[in-house]
Amino acid sequence: MIDLLFSGVAIVLLLAAGYWVRGRGGHRPTGTWAMAALLTSFALAFASYVSFVQSAVESVVPHVGRLLSNSFTLAAATAVLAFMLQLNLEPDEARRSIRLRVLFLGISVVGMAALFTAGQLNDQSPQLHALYVLVYITYLGVTAKDFGKQTWKQSNHSRRKSQRIGLRVTAAGCLFALLYAAYKVFGLVSIGLELGLLPHGVRCSTPISPFRCVFSVTAPALAVLLITVGLTLPAVVWPVSQFLRRRWESRSFAALAPLWEDISGATPEVVLASAGFPEERHADDSDFLLHRRVIEINDGGLALRPHRSQRVREDAERAVATRGLAGTPEGDAIVEAAILRAAVRAKKTGSEPQTEAAPPAPRTASRAGNLRSETEWLLLVAHAYAQGEVVRTPTDELAPSGTDPQA
Repeated sequence: MIDLLFSGVAIVLLLAAGYWVRGRGGHRPTGTWAMAALLTSFALAFASYVSFVQSAVESVVPHVGRLLSNSFTLAAATAVLAFMLQLNLEPDEARRSIRLRVLFLGISVVGMAALFTAGQLNDQSPQLHALYVLVYITYLGVTAKDFGKQTWKQSNHSRRKSQRIGLRVTAAGCLFALLYAAYKVFGLVSIGLELGLLPHGVRCSTPISPFRCVFSVTAPALAVLLITVGLTLPAVVWPVSQFLRRRWESRSFAALAPLWEDISGATPEVVLASAGFPEERHADDSDFLLHRRVIEINDGGLALRPHRSQRVREDAERAVATRGLAGTPEGDAIVEAAILRAAVRAKKTGSEPQTEAAPPAPRTASRAGNLRSETEWLLLVAHAYAQGEVVRTPTDELAPSGTDPQA
């Protein structure tokens, strides 16, 4: 089971590294190669824990699997720092800081290799092993602390929700890494003082058995998974969110068509000229098309303002109140749709402007002036305009005598 866990984590990490390296639209975001190095290093570290991999490498050099996995883990920690440095610092300053970190990594790995070799030549000296662990855990612990602090701080300033969640998941992963580091320090004290609190040669059969495997296996596995998920989440969520956004824009554009057709038919001057908006360039741009439709509907509403009937508004408000919708967005939309339908008919039939135009819908001034909020409001109005019985009743009463109200 433990081999399955390590193999699965390694495969997931390699797939995540491939996703980061793969160019997305010809553009690779800042820190791409550092992220790929992080994920690949973690993958190799976990692969080195798999039994048949350990057996293969240790058949050449006994116990070298630990050195390999620890070295890959430190390389991953360095890549984490490189990623954050590239995001937070100017390019030249980031390159200088990364070179310094890589130098420290090299010194640490060489020192670990020297201590490992010396330990092999001295019958697995506990003191040399303690020094080996000291080098390893110092580098790892300091990196996990700094990275966790930095990601949590950055999460409070991120605008995108997926980034905030991802960075906080990453910070949680750093907590598990610190738990693992604390376990290693405990083991270091045990080895240095020859207390024998952590027996050597005991292998973990499951992630929680024996109990110390919770700290030696489960904690680092969770740390890597949470850091991987947290750092990869924004990159994965972004294309999904863009797909959902474009689908919503396309559906909203189609849903607004009946309302737009009537308003633009009564006020053709509000239709934006194609000269300023080349159709062939924006034919597949759902954001552009929806934005333009919303602008034209709103401009048409302004052009119809002289024909907004106060009587129609009052009749529609009474009908909405009888349905228990007074004061709700749906009720306001029904009233607005009734007023617009009457105004369109009045404009088309050449009726005289109203002496007292009906005011805009409640909370119009307080709505956020962005595309989504405007579209959501107009979708309510368009739905009521196309289907609401309350909309048609007061409107049809405005039909001039001798004409067909349904014409």
